[in-house]
Amino acid sequence: MTQRIDSHQHFWRPTRGDYAWLRADVPALAPLMRNFLPEHLAPLLQAHGVARTVLVQAAESEAETDFMLELATAHDAIGAVIGWVNLSSRGAVASLERMARHPKFKGVRPMLQDLPDDDWIAHAPHPDAIRAMVRLGLRFDALVKPRHLPSLLQFLKAWPQLPVVIDHAAKPGVGDAENAEDSEAFAIWRRHMMELAALPQVCCKFSGLWTEAPDAMRGDVDALVRAIRPIWGVLLRCFGPGRLMWGSDWPVLTLAGDYAGWIAASQALIGNLPPHGQEQVWHRTAQHFYGISSTN
Repeated sequence: MTQRIDSHQHFWRPTRGDYAWLRADVPALAPLMRNFLPEHLAPLLQAHGVARTVLVQAAESEAETDFMLELATAHDAIGAVIGWVNLSSRGAVASLERMARHPKFKGVRPMLQDLPDDDWIAHAPHPDAIRAMVRLGLRFDALVKPRHLPSLLQFLKAWPQLPVVIDHAAKPGVGDAENAEDSEAFAIWRRHMMELAALPQVCCKFSGLWTEAPDAMRGDVDALVRAIRPIWGVLLRCFGPGRLMWGSDWPVLTLAGDYAGWIAASQALIGNLPPHGQEQVWHRTAQHFYGISSTN
């Protein structure tokens, strides 16, 4: 079985109360309003040869990061934790130093896609906080949409020593595969991704795309593959297998399909690479980027 690292998944317990986006009054999110914890994901990891995961924040609170680190201490399958601190605060330095004492704490993710200021990343982070991230060897997960990419590029040019991964390929539109490459929006996204990929510290996650697809593609693996093939092609040309990593975005994934379906859709594309390239996307890129201990 192919060895895999899931570079992007979440756990949560809604009663903790700090998941601002996970609201009971949003009907589309109702299936996610329950506990998603290690015991729920473990059978899927075992079934699909996933040796380690990267557990990513889902709340804008340091308390949730502490919750994730507790889970990581108790579960070997969690190879890395990406938490949250208020990077616009000078106090972030102390928080980063405290969290970095845990061997599985590997970086932070501000929820840029949900902030009212699309240019926040270009001007708001406190320089002391970013310097601390570099000094501590931490990584930055960029939760962005295409409109954020110019500001992200400005930020990254200012901090060339900061390792960054773009979550979910910046969530380009997933639609009609025959027309996607002809759309202006697709062309703009492609141009920005090429600019970002020119910076050697930038990687990208092949994840989170099924939930960006139209409702008609929910549960339809074949239609999904056709729709995301143009996106995969751009990512492969921009980053190459050595800077691409596979992730599931479970349990958000379950709004559109299931773990096995996303594995199958991903394999339909990744499986066309030479063996070494497949290994890079499935596990080696994530293992190297996040400094995950051996999965053997």
